[in-house]
Amino acid sequence: MHACSPSLLLWPGICAITAPACQLVSISRCRCHCHQGYLRSKASTTVSVMAGLHQEAPARKEIGGFLGRRQYEPPAWASHLSPIPSHVYNLGHLPTPIHKWNLPNLPEGTEVWIKRDDLSGMQLSGNKVRKLEFLLADAVAQGADCVITVGGIQSNHCRATAVAARYLNLDAYLILRTAKRLVNEDPGLTGNLLVERLVGAHVELISKEEYAEIGSVVLADLLKERLLNEGRKPYVVPVGGSNSLGTWGYIEAIREIEQEVQDAHADIHFDDIVVACGSGGTIAGLSLGSWLSNLKAKVHAFSVCDSPDYFHDFVQGLLDGLQAGISSRDLVNIKNAKGLGYAMSTADELKFVKEVAELTGVILDPVYSGKAAYGMLKDMAENPTTWKGRKVIFIHTGGLLGLYDKAEEVAPMLGNWRRMVVDKSVPREDGSGKMF
Repeated sequence: MHACSPSLLLWPGICAITAPACQLVSISRCRCHCHQGYLRSKASTTVSVMAGLHQEAPARKEIGGFLGRRQYEPPAWASHLSPIPSHVYNLGHLPTPIHKWNLPNLPEGTEVWIKRDDLSGMQLSGNKVRKLEFLLADAVAQGADCVITVGGIQSNHCRATAVAARYLNLDAYLILRTAKRLVNEDPGLTGNLLVERLVGAHVELISKEEYAEIGSVVLADLLKERLLNEGRKPYVVPVGGSNSLGTWGYIEAIREIEQEVQDAHADIHFDDIVVACGSGGTIAGLSLGSWLSNLKAKVHAFSVCDSPDYFHDFVQGLLDGLQAGISSRDLVNIKNAKGLGYAMSTADELKFVKEVAELTGVILDPVYSGKAAYGMLKDMAENPTTWKGRKVIFIHTGGLLGLYDKAEEVAPMLGNWRRMVVDKSVPREDGSGKMF
């Protein structure tokens, strides 16, 4: 194992000296033991096999560490938590970059930076991959041959789970909520569904009404029992990957943020962390990690479903599961941002997503980060003195594929096209325009 030195990058292959001054901060390091395993290289290996997919894969050493399994060493400031995971997989392309986000109409002196966890991979993009690194290491350790998880019909978590499972030679069974009128129909191939079905996930549809009456835990247990009776060895991944084990994914993200800032020699200290909240594990890890580490940034979560009280109680359970000895209400400020409801967008929210993309080039998803950013800027406008002069890091949790489900609603906002008119006087000759 070789040692490697840190280098300041904007993105792989782009020089920090010659690139535009967009103030990106990202550190590229190998994920070897000489750096305590907290950062990894961007290299990856693709293995394609059509035969023997369900046989145990032979042990192999992955180039660059991608898909590698390693012993886990927690940050020193989190070493008193219990239980500590024994192993972790390298599933995400980490560290994800941090850059200044030039949003308009910010309070005086306020800076917003953005951590691009939407760039943690293509098929595995988003915040879920960090949790799955720990959860699927546990699944493999327990001898599982398949995983079960639950989510909405356009669940980013279910898509990430299906892809990660296939990488590790595990089958994926997805229980997906949908409208009652659609529960007996083919769910289609829009957005996340296309990826899930391409990688061979088994989709089990349940109506929203049945889901509300039965609950995710019972539904997963019912499917687990059926698979056990069929001779399978299933492992249940909770909704959103949010349990105490999954929480370690965003404890690690705090270590990553600290290391990125330190290695870039950036003269910045973040006062606040802003993030969407949909299942609770991400905010549990961020808030606990920020409190335990030297970061000490205040965490603001914008919930896109349920209520702030629900999430305070749920996060408390995750913290208690790690014997953290702290109240969730002392760690995280949770605001309601669900609007019309989970995965439902107002015209103003979709217009906001479109305008942010036009102004900054950052595409937010409509279900999570879009609502969180919308809520953040609304709060800044209503309470400018609270945010004045503060340095904020916004965590983009991914979900780009969810936009495909909103295409019809967004379409009327996107009218910037026209047929190109070429005057008849322009010379024409067959074959002069080569088409590839």
